[in-house]
Amino acid sequence: MIRVMLMAAALAACTPAQEAKQETAPVSNQAVPAPTPSDVAVRITAAQAGQTVEVGVNQRFAIELVGVPTAGYVWAPAQMPAFVTTAGEASGNTTQAQSQPGFVGGNHWEVSMFVANAPGTGEIVMEQRRPWETDEPANNVFRVTIVAR
Repeated sequence: MIRVMLMAAALAACTPAQEAKQETAPVSNQAVPAPTPSDVAVRITAAQAGQTVEVGVNQRFAIELVGVPTAGYVWAPAQMPAFVTTAGEASGNTTQAQSQPGFVGGNHWEVSMFVANAPGTGEIVMEQRRPWETDEPANNVFRVTIVAR
């Protein structure tokens, strides 16, 4: 009798609806590019940490970093040269799967845009932190030297 009940339970676990569900293709976890506006002249990525990047005076440039804003960690400029001003922000998914209903959390693009208003050389320091944790060290730091001509 117990064997019959176990077999019935096993057969019930393999309903046609579940079999059909298993056959559907998974949502692609393919990477999505940073949502940087098309008028940005220079795009600086995490791979350029510690490097020197040349930008044009009065041209918008962007620093594209991946963060975890859903956990409160956001990238923000901690240091900028006097000849650079902020010029907007953008954010978005890093994978196609994040666009699906019910997807929560995960990494997101955080794009910070700037303009060099005059020629000069200086360092931009971006820090990733929770804004309310003012006494905690940054979770991550990104540095890039800007040469504006």
